[in-house]
Amino acid sequence: MSGARGLTGLRKVVTVTDELLLELGRPVATPVRRAAAAAVIRNPWAGRGFVGDLGPEVEAIAPGLARLLTDRVSEALGGAGRIESFGKAAIVGLDGEIEHGGALIHTPFFGNVFRELTEGTSIIVFSDDRLPAGEPLTVPLWHKTAAATRSHYQTCHIRVPDAPRPDEIVVVAAGAAGPRPNARIGDRATDPLVRLADLETAP
Repeated sequence: MSGARGLTGLRKVVTVTDELLLELGRPVATPVRRAAAAAVIRNPWAGRGFVGDLGPEVEAIAPGLARLLTDRVSEALGGAGRIESFGKAAIVGLDGEIEHGGALIHTPFFGNVFRELTEGTSIIVFSDDRLPAGEPLTVPLWHKTAAATRSHYQTCHIRVPDAPRPDEIVVVAAGAAGPRPNARIGDRATDPLVRLADLETAP
């Protein structure tokens, strides 16, 4: 499998894309494609009880996952330069800890690689959970270089019907090639000053 060398226990990779063209029956101002790539991998800590130091496995596995998944998202969206917003996620099977999923996505071995390959600078927004196989997960996204850019706050969804098995983890990277359809709620640069005291005294 291309890009999967060295990823022991990798069972499958799933990529999903969507592109919204109509909203309330009318064409959106800018059709935007979103993509999520998921790697189903054996949980390296499953069956071992409490493992105090997760670092060795993270360093061995997470960079390869980041490269593989970023390549898939970039391919789906037309290249890293087309990615405007990003997010990440992990679903842990029932025999694992949520910390196992966090270990594979929340350290620099995944995040920094994903960020560099997508030409981003923002902290990467995320979600994680422990779920049985086939349950969906919502992956949040925000702007890869300006996280406060409200137009790019959006989500994508992914579901792998046969994963994660109890001893597996599903690791996800996601991106979007533009803003939310018909985004029009302003941004921090144009927001008025809003204070609770003023709202409480308004007529």
